[in-house]
Amino acid sequence: MKLLENKVAIVTGATRGIGKSIAEMFADQGATVIFTYVSSEDKAKLLESELLSKGVKAKGYKFNVADFEPCEGMVNDVVKEFGSVDVVVNNAGITRDTLLMRMSEEQWDEVINTNLKSVFNMTKAVQRTMLKQRSGSIINMSSVVGVKGNAGQANYAASKAGILGFTKSIALELGSRNIRCNAIAPGFIETEMTGALDEEMVQSWRDAIPLKRGGQPEDVANLALFLASDMSAYITGQTLNVDGGMLT
Repeated sequence: MKLLENKVAIVTGATRGIGKSIAEMFADQGATVIFTYVSSEDKAKLLESELLSKGVKAKGYKFNVADFEPCEGMVNDVVKEFGSVDVVVNNAGITRDTLLMRMSEEQWDEVINTNLKSVFNMTKAVQRTMLKQRSGSIINMSSVVGVKGNAGQANYAASKAGILGFTKSIALELGSRNIRCNAIAPGFIETEMTGALDEEMVQSWRDAIPLKRGGQPEDVANLALFLASDMSAYITGQTLNVDGGMLT
C-alpha cells in the first residue's frame, strides 16, 4: 500500500524546485495531484504528463494563489471532479530582495501577498471540505529566514514568519476535527535559483552548514510526504527545519 493511496493533494507553485519535487513524490506514493502555477505553461504541461505517466490522476491550474476568488473556485472544481481534498501544500513563493531603505511598497506587497496571503486563501478554501471529512493535512512552506531573519529580506522574512504564527493558530482551531497543520522551514536548498549564483559564494554557505552541503528538493519533499501521510497522525502545530543543522 502506498502512503498516499486514495488521497487528493493540492500543491501550489509546483512547476520547479521544491514544489515539483513534492508533486512527483506524492504521485509516486499514489496521490491524485492537483497543482497550481502562474506562468510556466510549458513546464506545467510537462509536469502534468509526467505525473499522469505515474498512473495517478493529475491536473494543473493556472492562476495566482495571491488572489482569493480563484483559490475558492479551484477547490470547488477539485472537490466536484475528484471527490475530496486531503492534503494541501502551500508552497508558492517569491523573493524581491533588497535592503529596507531601497524596498518599494510594491516589493513588500508582492511578497506578502504571494507568500502569506496565498496561505490564508488556500487554507480558507479547503477548510470547509476538510471539516466535512473530519480529516486533512495542511502543510505550509516557511523558511529558516522566517525563524531567524535575514538582512535584505525583510519582506520575505516577515511573510515566512507570518506563516509560522498562522500555522500554530490553524492547528489550534482545527485540531478537534482531526485536521493537522504544520510548517516546514527549509534552509539552503540547491535548486535552479541557486544554480545561477556565484559558485564560490555558494560553497562558503555549504561550509557554514554542519552537514557541509546544501539540501536537495527531495530532502524537503520527504518531510512533506511524512506530514501528508498518516505516519504523522499525532503531529500538528509544529515547525520542522530541513536545514542540515544551520539553526542548531
